[in-house]
Amino acid sequence: MALLTARNISLGYDSIPVAEGLNFHVDSGDYLAVVGENGSGKTTLIRTLLQLQNPLGGEIVLDDGLRKNEIGHLPQQTAIQKDFPASVREIVISGCQGRAGLRPFYTREEKELAEESMELMDISELAVKCYRELSGGQQQRVLLARALCAARKILLLDEPASGLDPSAAARMYDLIEKMNGKGIAIIMVSHDITAAVNYAKHILHIGDNIFYGTKEEYIKSEIGRAFIKEHRGGETA
Repeated sequence: MALLTARNISLGYDSIPVAEGLNFHVDSGDYLAVVGENGSGKTTLIRTLLQLQNPLGGEIVLDDGLRKNEIGHLPQQTAIQKDFPASVREIVISGCQGRAGLRPFYTREEKELAEESMELMDISELAVKCYRELSGGQQQRVLLARALCAARKILLLDEPASGLDPSAAARMYDLIEKMNGKGIAIIMVSHDITAAVNYAKHILHIGDNIFYGTKEEYIKSEIGRAFIKEHRGGETA
């Protein structure tokens, strides 16, 4: 059974739609890349899936066993976040707040989860360092470890490699793939069409034209071929 199903949803603000007629589902262990032109509604979709805003139409159905605190989120990083004065360990374990609820302390299991997340993201040696002293790639790995603490079944990523150099971006995508290999479903918004078709299992293309299917189907579709050609500087898939 799907963890999450979108049925004919419309996205937008103040009753003005930016995307309409979206139908897709995400199963356990799936990897869905959301692509499309700027302003097509990709980030709005993430906000809607996080229940930060309501769809203008249609419905999003969660599996009966899926709770909101089992969905992790890695948003686009802001300038304020980059200058946050806290240690790496403090930021990572704060991802467990959704599990802790009103409890004013972290359990041993939550502390162990934070350590495991840092180890998986290869940042254990940075645990006591101040977050704002890290490189952009290191900061993204810290935020990914934090999101992993929050994610039990689904992780939503909004441009996870934005602002990273090619080497750091490649490492970020490899780490996301490793998390997906552990059974966590990934929903990733990305302007990087090469990464989308390299890593994702399914593609959701939103904009004037809508597509949802496997990445193999997308690469062969008219929508996919045109978009890939345009954004790879003329290459064909």
